[in-house]
Amino acid sequence: MKKALSPMFAALTLAAVAAFPAQAQGVTGDAQAGAGKIAMCIGCHGIKGYQSSFPEVYKVPRISGQNAKYIASVLESYKKGDRKHPSMRAIAGSLTEQDIADVAAYYEQSGRTEGESAPAATPPAPSAQVAQLLQKGACVSCHGDNFSKPIDPSYPKIAGQYPDYLYVALKSYKDNGHQTWGRANPVMAGMAKQFSNAELKAIANYIGSLDSELKTVPQSRFR
Repeated sequence: MKKALSPMFAALTLAAVAAFPAQAQGVTGDAQAGAGKIAMCIGCHGIKGYQSSFPEVYKVPRISGQNAKYIASVLESYKKGDRKHPSMRAIAGSLTEQDIADVAAYYEQSGRTEGESAPAATPPAPSAQVAQLLQKGACVSCHGDNFSKPIDPSYPKIAGQYPDYLYVALKSYKDNGHQTWGRANPVMAGMAKQFSNAELKAIANYIGSLDSELKTVPQSRFR
């Protein structure tokens, strides 16, 4: 049986879900239209193992197979400045609400194949140390079973994401005030600030080792 969330954590979770930018009324994503709008995405997210060098060297995240609602909320956050990475802010700022919905719909469907097996229902157990860290952070309470079934599609699937990216992302929540890489999110900030960087790396390494629905799907020109 899963443990109930504490009243404080439950309140923060509901507040965070409510804070995600909602799609404008009447804006529905079209994956086919999105396929023609990803030119600025594929140069990083369409190359397997592609590494960013800012704010440090890490692999850019796998986004094919990610929840469309989460992708849309992330792009809106970059437009608003809640996420501060300069190149992502520039790209998101060039997109309309319809563009964002279409790109998000495209990446949610990208890489799916009929009959593809789902990630293991029971992931490998973490070490005792990591298990304690995950329990302290209540990570499964938002990211769901196997960290791949979020309680709301505005939260990301994180199982199998690149560990070095997860580590950089977690540190970004600790340092929201930094003008070039901070991230504003009350739940994630509260969670990340409980841990040392070494502990965040241990969490990232475990979650990144799990089976994943996330992929990098290269364009034919990059294969």
